[in-house]
Amino acid sequence: MATTVPDGCRSGLISRYHRLCDKAEAWGIVLETLAAAGVVTSVAFMLALPLLVCKVQDSNRRKMIPTQFFFLLGVLGIFGLTFAFIIRLDGSTGLDGSTGPTRFFLFGILFSICFSCLLAHALNLTQLVRGRKPLSLLVILGLAVGFSLVQDVIAIEYIVLTMNRTNVNVFSELSAPRRNEDFVLLLIYVLFLMALTFLMSSFAFCGSFTGWKRHGAHIYLTMLLSIAIWVAWITLLMLPDFDRRWDDTILSSALAANGWVFLLAYVSPEFWLLTKQRNPMDYPVEDSFCKPQLMKKSYGVENRAYSQEEITQGFEETGDTLYAPYSTHFQLQNQPPQKEFSIPRAHAWPSPYNDYGGKKEGS
Repeated sequence: MATTVPDGCRSGLISRYHRLCDKAEAWGIVLETLAAAGVVTSVAFMLALPLLVCKVQDSNRRKMIPTQFFFLLGVLGIFGLTFAFIIRLDGSTGLDGSTGPTRFFLFGILFSICFSCLLAHALNLTQLVRGRKPLSLLVILGLAVGFSLVQDVIAIEYIVLTMNRTNVNVFSELSAPRRNEDFVLLLIYVLFLMALTFLMSSFAFCGSFTGWKRHGAHIYLTMLLSIAIWVAWITLLMLPDFDRRWDDTILSSALAANGWVFLLAYVSPEFWLLTKQRNPMDYPVEDSFCKPQLMKKSYGVENRAYSQEEITQGFEETGDTLYAPYSTHFQLQNQPPQKEFSIPRAHAWPSPYNDYGGKKEGS
């Protein structure tokens, strides 16, 4: 029996692809358009990122470029995976052997890549905002790759064990409630990454170097919106009375929405800050360890004339000691009034003949 071709699709198109062009199910066309626009935008950011390397003045922002490129790869994959959920999962055609594994395998892996990159960035910000030594480029990238590999192992084990249990069409042959439960359980580690990243991004607000808090705000907002999207689609997917025909619509909408959240809430503002001029106020003073301190008495032979305690000992009671933190190692002091220590001059005794005028008294 020939399948009726819906309005908007060409004749001879396999029924599983009808959602990509069926005007009666406009949600497929809308999501397809959003996903395609997301793919183009992600590729544009990926091409622009290497070109901005030479314009980045701040070395700590330059360290994040490889991790952010890895993040964009994950975002690009998320928009591409949206098409796998728009395409119908239909076991009657016998051609869906790749659709089911693709959905179950790539959904968690792509999101784990994105959340791992955000987590690595948040960890580096917690160091910078407190004035501590930041993480190196390789450490940041290694953390992002390492965190994401855990989900790869989980997904591979699930796919292999599930396919060996029955056959390649197991994802379409399982009942919708059972398939949804397995799908959510497979993403437990991704949910853990989301919670951890959200927590670490909130720690980025605790520090005295406020210039880095704006980067933490980008991650915080991204995670907040992502958590809201995930709570919404998981709740709808697990409702027992919900119409299962909308499962693919929910998941594809969640993919497109979360992908655009990544681009608008994190990638775009980070690109704007990437070429921002380095601000010295975002870093501790490099020679702060050279700040002059009170000279302490040390053991051993020393010139006591230069002992700070000896210098200030005579003025502690008067409170006249002034400390100048960025002057020499000696403290400035108000000098007391100088006493007169001049040597008295010798004076001649007066002569008894000074008043003698050469006349006798009475004459």
